[in-house]
Amino acid sequence: MFRKILVGYDGSAGAERALEVACEMARTAEAELWAVAILEHLPKYAASVGEIEETTAQGEEYLRGILSGAQAIALRHGVGLQVDQIAGQAALSIVKYAKEQGFDLIVLGHSGHSGLWGSFLGTTADKAARHAHCSVLVVR
Repeated sequence: MFRKILVGYDGSAGAERALEVACEMARTAEAELWAVAILEHLPKYAASVGEIEETTAQGEEYLRGILSGAQAIALRHGVGLQVDQIAGQAALSIVKYAKEQGFDLIVLGHSGHSGLWGSFLGTTADKAARHAHCSVLVVR
């Protein structure tokens, strides 16, 4: 049914559960599987260009690590996983990326790193589900 599946991955327990479900779906449907990690919280008013570059480099290194872990999970499930990382606000970036790259399913964990505060303001999954052009599966 789904041919191209995108998982929003932040390394949290919720994202890991979502990835595992997506791996099984991709394996069963022989679908293409991708994970995207979002680099958030870049300095808006940095004291110098160097501060922005340093923060970006640290964030990208962290994301490479969690995406490498995601690829190991996919390998255990017997599927390949393509990965990417982009900067921006999580929900908006995931929805935009999915549309631009032609995904027909977005899989997200119900809760990630936002914790209790996210339940008051709306989680990334809530926001993405409201605005996505394609189906969104929220995994609990």
